[in-house]
Amino acid sequence: MTCAEKPNGGESWLLVTASTAGAADSLRVAIWRKLRSLGALYLQQSVCVLPARPDVEREIRRLVDRARANGGAARMLRITLEDANEQAQLVAELQAARDDEYGEVLERVPAFLDELRSERDRDRATYEEVEESEADLERFRAWLAKIDRRDYFGAPRRAEAHAAVERCVRALEIFESEAFARDSQPAAERPPLRALEDSA
Repeated sequence: MTCAEKPNGGESWLLVTASTAGAADSLRVAIWRKLRSLGALYLQQSVCVLPARPDVEREIRRLVDRARANGGAARMLRITLEDANEQAQLVAELQAARDDEYGEVLERVPAFLDELRSERDRDRATYEEVEESEADLERFRAWLAKIDRRDYFGAPRRAEAHAAVERCVRALEIFESEAFARDSQPAAERPPLRALEDSA
């Protein structure tokens, strides 16, 4: 590794070291949370790398300043990799980490769709259920947005995760239309709700 300018337009990296020995536990947690939110790849304890993107570099500079101001030790070095295979390995590991996170989103989507299906089967397409599902959907979107921000190299499962959340959006739109149609009917004309045990 060298601190030379990036050759031939290759990726530059930030090598980050951080130690909170003797500092408050809250600092250790704050550093861990920030590095985790940025998608840092740990090479060993207290040593990690990130792509040297301007927004990432700004965040790391702030983190280094905060660590030093609160009794910790931290450093950020800009580096390049002369070995293309080593660089490809770092990119692959970062993509794999993001794919794991996209996979967690994908694992939760079926439960969301099943819940809408279950409520529809129970004749419970109501405004209250729509609000609850909207809140769940917003959590999905916020979660996905956070992963996207640290997906620096376009992980393979990114498109799949976005498509899955879009399926949730469409399913909720249909459910909301049914809730609107049901609530628009006079109470006496609404179809009776089936007992929960009947749909088990």
